[in-house]
Amino acid sequence: MRIRLLTISERQPAWVNDGFVEYAKRLPKHLAPELVELPLAKRGKGGDSAKHKVEESERLLNAMGRDVQLIALDERGVAWTSVQLAEQMRRWTLDGRDVALAIGGPDGHAPFLLERASARWSLSPLTLPHGLVRVVIAEQLYRAHSILEGHPYHRA
Repeated sequence: MRIRLLTISERQPAWVNDGFVEYAKRLPKHLAPELVELPLAKRGKGGDSAKHKVEESERLLNAMGRDVQLIALDERGVAWTSVQLAEQMRRWTLDGRDVALAIGGPDGHAPFLLERASARWSLSPLTLPHGLVRVVIAEQLYRAHSILEGHPYHRA
């Protein structure tokens, strides 16, 4: 199993990339998330957000491959505790299929992508910038792994 973080976003500042890499390198190679950055749909004045969602969601689905478990990052999804994420990670590992964590563009995901997802994960009821989301995901994957391994990083 491998984890791919698929994101629709523009170039991120160095601190975002540094934070993501820092937590990803702490994980064993088979759990370290692979970052796949996909371009935003071209937006002009008076753009059609529904059309942008469709185009970007198609890019995400095309990038994830076959027989992959899709987890959509969605503000209306379920908020997992770190312990619940650890349990999800344990299930993903036992399932053996690759996992794609999908971060949509500024307009979110198209309905067909959400229907395809095996879960919808909400990091917070707050709206977070895309760069911060990828750092939080990498850190939480590391935290979940530390919980599963009985490592003292997670002290709750």
